Amino acid sequence: MIKKIGEKISLLFKDPEVRKKLIFTMFIFTIFRFFAFLPVPAINLVKLKALFASNQFLSLLDIFSGGTLVNFSVMALGLNPYINASIVIQLLTAMIPSLEALSQEGEYGRTKINQYTRFLTVPLTIIQSVGIFVLLKNQKIIGALTPLEFFSFIFTMVAGTFILIWFGELISEFGLGNGISLLIFVGIVGRLPVVLTRTASTFTQEMLFNVVIFLVLAVVVITAIVFINEAVRKIPVYYAKRIKGNRLYGGASNFLPLKLNQAGVIPIIFAVSFVLVPQLLGNYFVYAKNVFLANLGKFLVSFFSPTGFFYNFFYFILVIGFTYFYTIVVFNPEKVSEEIQKHGGFIPGIRPGNATKEYLEKILYRLTSVGAVFLGLIAVMPVIVSKVTGLTDLVIGGTGILIVVSVILETFKMVEAQLVMKSYDKFVR
Repeated sequence: MIKKIGEKISLLFKDPEVRKKLIFTMFIFTIFRFFAFLPVPAINLVKLKALFASNQFLSLLDIFSGGTLVNFSVMALGLNPYINASIVIQLLTAMIPSLEALSQEGEYGRTKINQYTRFLTVPLTIIQSVGIFVLLKNQKIIGALTPLEFFSFIFTMVAGTFILIWFGELISEFGLGNGISLLIFVGIVGRLPVVLTRTASTFTQEMLFNVVIFLVLAVVVITAIVFINEAVRKIPVYYAKRIKGNRLYGGASNFLPLKLNQAGVIPIIFAVSFVLVPQLLGNYFVYAKNVFLANLGKFLVSFFSPTGFFYNFFYFILVIGFTYFYTIVVFNPEKVSEEIQKHGGFIPGIRPGNATKEYLEKILYRLTSVGAVFLGLIAVMPVIVSKVTGLTDLVIGGTGILIVVSVILETFKMVEAQLVMKSYDKFVR
């Protein structure tokens, strides 16, 4: 296995075109990391990092900004508004017939959908910029600004997000892999040296056993993520022979792939946005002059503490619920059964039409149940690992691990596909 991976990596550097894409991708990564350490003026970085250490919602935003938010660089909001806009457009595409028809129009449809996503990103970026400004001002991390300075602050945040989107599109077009995913991946991996250094500075001999347990758990979790991401239930589909004119069509067989994890990391993003609302409201009410609101704020902050039972219980339940919701939106058994019947196909032993729809629903719900529980465990995994090992600095969020592993698998598949195409080109010549 290791020998095969080594051979693929050597082929990656030997092929001139793939090597050129790899160098371009690394060049964009370098520019991105330079911007990640270019802070916006008038920000107290010491207080800002302390705020991020105590707020899981901001830590999640920092993951999707590629590590730029904790330094409050000119790309502080990062890709988070674009990701939110993409999710909203994807859900609307599944619910609005005109958008669904547009998405099926090939390259033109994809271009228009991307354009709508960018249009939606603008107001989302402005709203998040104002929200971050208010939060920083309440925490006394940023002082009072003149109207011109305020608009400059908002404009910088919006411009930084769209520059980062442009970087991602450049990687997708001229580089190696999906640009947006790779930038998030680089941001997460870029934080590893900081985490390891912090752990090494507080390391004692008594912690050695806990570190070993942590490493074993990390290997188990990564293995499970790879297995769940790659697990597919292949449903066979046969097509009857048909005669059109003087030609015979059909008679082929294929399979319908149903992934164990259809939703990916999106349910975790939705769930964390909802479960952190009480804590955010609590942090806001704590500073209220009204005694009732101040006490309510203290109750919400303590009751929905990220390390507490109730927070993680609701988090787990929300992840499962959103996994079912998003899977049903993305994969519609009724439409799939109609498409199979329209093309003269059938599943062996299952009648076309309503019986096929019910069969697909039955399989989909079983698969989604396993995938939903897995995503829920991944979401609450940092708390479980920290309780078991006693290591709080070394723990990386389950969302981050899921993204890193998924991006690596996706990129390796794309590289392998390009290398296979190159090998076929030799035979064509």
